[in-house]
Amino acid sequence: MIKLYDNGVYLVNGTKIVEDNIEAVPTLNLECGKAPVKEEAYKGTMAYKILEAHNTSDDMQNLHIKFDKLASHDITFVGIIQTARASGLEKFPVPYVLTNCHNSLCAVGGTINEDDHMFGLSCAKKYGGMYVPPHQAVIHQFVREMFAGGGKMILGSDSHTRYGALGTMAIGEGGPELVKQLLNRTYDIAMPSVVAVYLTGKPQKGVGPQDIALAIIGAVFENGYVNNKVMEFVGDGIANLSADYRIGIDVMTTETTCLSSIWTTDDEIKEFYEIHKRHEDYKELKPDDIAYYDGMIYVDLSEIKPMIAMPFHPSNVYTIDELNANMMDILDDVEKKALVSLGNNNIKYTLKDKVRNGKLYVEQGVIAGCAGGGFENICDTADILRGKYIGADEFSLSVYPSSQPVFMELVKNGAIADIMATGATVRSAFCGPCFGAGDVPPNNGLSIRHSTRNFPNREGSKVTNGQIASVALMDARSIAATAANQGILTSAMDMDVDFNKPKYFFDSKIYENRVYNGIGKPQPDVEVKFGPNIKDWPVMSALTDNMVLKVVSEIHDPVTTTDELIPSGETSSFRSNPLGLAEFTLSRKDPTYVGRAKAVQLAEKARVAGEDVFIACPEIEEVFKKINEKFSSKPEDTQIGSLIYAVKPGDGSAREQAASCQKVLGGFANIAKEYATKRYRSNLINWGMLPFLFENDHLPFENGDYIFIKDIKNAIINKENIVKAYVVNKDMKEFELKTGSLTDDERDIIVKGCLINYYRAQMKAEV
Repeated sequence: MIKLYDNGVYLVNGTKIVEDNIEAVPTLNLECGKAPVKEEAYKGTMAYKILEAHNTSDDMQNLHIKFDKLASHDITFVGIIQTARASGLEKFPVPYVLTNCHNSLCAVGGTINEDDHMFGLSCAKKYGGMYVPPHQAVIHQFVREMFAGGGKMILGSDSHTRYGALGTMAIGEGGPELVKQLLNRTYDIAMPSVVAVYLTGKPQKGVGPQDIALAIIGAVFENGYVNNKVMEFVGDGIANLSADYRIGIDVMTTETTCLSSIWTTDDEIKEFYEIHKRHEDYKELKPDDIAYYDGMIYVDLSEIKPMIAMPFHPSNVYTIDELNANMMDILDDVEKKALVSLGNNNIKYTLKDKVRNGKLYVEQGVIAGCAGGGFENICDTADILRGKYIGADEFSLSVYPSSQPVFMELVKNGAIADIMATGATVRSAFCGPCFGAGDVPPNNGLSIRHSTRNFPNREGSKVTNGQIASVALMDARSIAATAANQGILTSAMDMDVDFNKPKYFFDSKIYENRVYNGIGKPQPDVEVKFGPNIKDWPVMSALTDNMVLKVVSEIHDPVTTTDELIPSGETSSFRSNPLGLAEFTLSRKDPTYVGRAKAVQLAEKARVAGEDVFIACPEIEEVFKKINEKFSSKPEDTQIGSLIYAVKPGDGSAREQAASCQKVLGGFANIAKEYATKRYRSNLINWGMLPFLFENDHLPFENGDYIFIKDIKNAIINKENIVKAYVVNKDMKEFELKTGSLTDDERDIIVKGCLINYYRAQMKAEV
């Protein structure tokens, strides 16, 4: 079904695969006349050419990228624009779209969600941007329809910023990286490796894009095969996939932890742009006659069957047939894995009680968002459900078309009526089911979803309150098949159905009549509208000579997601209020974290204010006494704060708040064995936090210990990769921490204390 190559590969004429081993040279001589120079063949990928076209440096190994366009939604754009405003923003220098698809249905906090929307509209007017009102489109569907372009690059403040199927290299990052673009700076990154995804064959009837995506995720996530790399989709199988189908696979590449994606384009994609009245944005893309890749994922589409990603990760995959044939064994394994994800919360977790007569019963189905809410997914859903009904028991089905134009066409062709007649409900464009702000199942419930993630708490439950529900990811077609069987897990391949495949017609008037487009037309006199919940970032202190950091949380899960660092769902309404949001930090993973962090922060606040540190935090006095038995260190030149340890933090969302909330509470570092994604590590750096690495399994410290780091400022300035640290309350036990690779700008940001301070210092220097 899926093969991972152990070595790099040459792709010759788009079809011939030559693995980079001792047989490569004679094979290439036979195919090409002579073996190509590997360094030149590297340049034959689509990814290399797009990155080269957007690189502003003279060094293709160290890229300084300027993006063509930017995109944000309503739980990120307020913080981004506030940061940019504090750093000297005058106008949006590139097209920037602000969508409102995350907070549009959250009712927490009174007026604050709509206040955020009005903030966004006023900023689009003042700085020259585009504003998409609530319920019009989810962010990624709007960008596909109106913003993507062949050969272009888009940066978005959402991790699922992926438009590779349309020939657009897109990257999801934390907000500070968008701030840099808004201030005419660059996205600095080492040249990423490029891995080919060779698609061949044709999917079987009933197999959808989510099935292909989950199969790939299952093959590459755990081994890190594409971590922080670009996935380049090639192969003869692409021609067998519609544009919608390709998009459905592409958006899920985020869950592999890759950096970005790009696909070959053809007449199918050309037609997509023509349908959306943007024919000029199409560009044919394909690799050169000889292209070299750092690896290859070979996918025979014809062998993939309907899949299910069991709780609590998109990589926890099985075929539905496999699950139904080995039900109790697989459920037992899922429950064991769940115990690791749920931690020590005294939750009795089981899925075995959902087995009825040897079949798995689920309580809920959801088809939604940038992954599930596409036109073809919903049309095929309607075909499977037509003439059936979902029943009057626990099972429910909700369908969210990804945009108003998609919704309108589904109304016109009758698909919506067919779906509603079954007892299912149809909603407006909204990302809530993807991040826990809509369709929360009951306690102990199991929801099957064509959405992007199924992390713990992703559907809205609160483990610390004794609430637990589960999400399994599936394709819309098998969700529809399950709905047709009134909640009994069913593969779409088991259904006898004819898929009508109606043609899509795009009505641009919906956006023309409602979306505000001020791109390139800033109105400086417009006043920005602030609601009472929109707050400025608190002042953040610069790095000092030395640091004293208390370990206030220790997480030993194999992977820690950004959802666990700062929960999604009901917290979304507070994303515009740094102090208010920070109260939720680690609330579902380590509820005592906030109190411990704030207790240490009292010392730093006193230090910055010139007050007595020891009065503010009495335990610090003993810490300094111990330090000064070996070194000379005073509170005046020693930053005092907290840190968390996690084995592999940062999987999942790009949200900067996973880092900024720690910083707001006085967090100055993370220590990790490794970082799950580049974007989380970047978020730490941009908020002035040190991304330490400690690769040994045996920790020299534990929760509650104080760590002293001497001469940390000089170490950062002098580009020292290894720093000495001491566990204060363990007789100053010495150990080493690594900083990992840091650019000059990143070092300066850390020294200044955060990106805002960095830009303010530049503004003063320019004056």
